[in-house]
Amino acid sequence: MPDNHAPDTTRPPVTVLGLGLMGTALAAAFLRAGHPTTVWNRTASKTGPLVAQGAIPADTPAEAIAASPLTVVCLTTYDDVTAVLTPLTATLAGRTLVNVTNGTPVQARKSAAWAEEHGIAYVDGGIMAVPQMIATPAAYVLYSGSQEAYDRHRTTLSALGGTRWTGTDAGLAALYDLSLLTGMYGMVMGVAQSYALVRSEGISAQDFAPLLEDWLNAMTAGIVPRTAEAVDSGRHLTDVSSIAANQAAFPNLLHTFADQGVRPDLFEPMRQLLDHALSEGHAGDGLSRLVELLAEPR
Repeated sequence: MPDNHAPDTTRPPVTVLGLGLMGTALAAAFLRAGHPTTVWNRTASKTGPLVAQGAIPADTPAEAIAASPLTVVCLTTYDDVTAVLTPLTATLAGRTLVNVTNGTPVQARKSAAWAEEHGIAYVDGGIMAVPQMIATPAAYVLYSGSQEAYDRHRTTLSALGGTRWTGTDAGLAALYDLSLLTGMYGMVMGVAQSYALVRSEGISAQDFAPLLEDWLNAMTAGIVPRTAEAVDSGRHLTDVSSIAANQAAFPNLLHTFADQGVRPDLFEPMRQLLDHALSEGHAGDGLSRLVELLAEPR
């Protein structure tokens, strides 16, 4: 028998547009929380597993939007969102649109302006989770835009995970999202470079992994809050390692990459930034000074 999640008629209905891996996870979470959930996807066959769980399939996005006061859209790009929703302003008017499609702050602000022009309450969202994490304690979603709409639907949105409000500027959720992803990608690139280096001597990545994990955990636990304090205070003092010390030692990394046949692409920009910091007279500062240099106009 299908694993049906009987909708709770006391819970507000919700619509989900876009049933990729993430959209499917969002819709399934709403269903598990008892919300009557209408779903639409350009490829209609993707609605099947959700329908088996109790979702209501819609033949068109207009039909799906009309079914609920709240529509959550999760498509591949903002261009896709524009293509699907632009013809549907009359249907969306008076309803709330929560757009969790990955995009930029500029795109979010343009979408918010478009929504306001057409009487649509707009909330932008940044999902800080992979699909498998949705509705677990580890998942949360950043929101910005119409605070009134967010407050009205917060309980429904909490079915997806933690809810974190970032402000009425619709671009802030995307800014927070991409800033967090920036930190993640920096770490991922460092891990990739580290494994490439040890494997150049035939060392197993799995054998090296415990050392790397312990080292990164120890470093991030101190670096993240310490750097934040220095950046906000403007005091880039260090009792750990100065820019001059790092600039002097950094060529050892690049030379070793060359000697071991490992590409230096990910680390060459760091050398350039350290050289620039030294030329600007910041030799005695800590690495937190680099935050200000990265913000300089080019």
